[in-house]
Amino acid sequence: MIQILLYEDNEDLREAVGLLFQATPDLQLIGSFSNTMNIENDLITYQPDVILMDIEMPGRDGLEATKIAKQMNTDVQVIMLTVFEDEERLFTALRHGANGYFIKGEPPEEILDGIRVVYQGGSTMTPRLARKVFDFFKSENNLNIDYGLSGREKEILKLLIDGFSYKEIANLSFISLDTVRTHIRHIYEKMQVKSKSQAVGKALKDRLF
Repeated sequence: MIQILLYEDNEDLREAVGLLFQATPDLQLIGSFSNTMNIENDLITYQPDVILMDIEMPGRDGLEATKIAKQMNTDVQVIMLTVFEDEERLFTALRHGANGYFIKGEPPEEILDGIRVVYQGGSTMTPRLARKVFDFFKSENNLNIDYGLSGREKEILKLLIDGFSYKEIANLSFISLDTVRTHIRHIYEKMQVKSKSQAVGKALKDRLF
């Protein structure tokens, strides 16, 4: 039997998923939570095979939680179950180790089959999202554009992508917080973006790393 943890802040949806698993003999929901703040302890306590992970939750989002889960246990399989289908979140999830990506509202049978697929070592997502991934990799416009970033700017951008705060970047790079802010301002100017999320999304889309 496949052991599953669910992280979802919508109580009605948590209950609906629980009922779905009760009617599915080979799948067992062993834990259901409204946030991921205790995911480290949950992984140790429950030792799940598969995690169903929402993205936008209070405290810590599902993207960061996915990264933590995969760092703790590379064998655990994570499927994102979310309302978001933009490329930025999709590619961030995959980069953090997600094994699948489904949009809420998909037929329950597809999600159940997706759980079985990732448990057996495969990957799964809705056809529309799979097409986005395919188009991304075949696009001739994604050929390691570097936007004229300096070596130091690339280092700082990579740390931003990895989820480090400005203060952490300053400590890791042995520079002041003001210097970090200056580098990030230059990164935004060169990449023609206005925010961290835009910079990270563009870097992932254009395969800077």
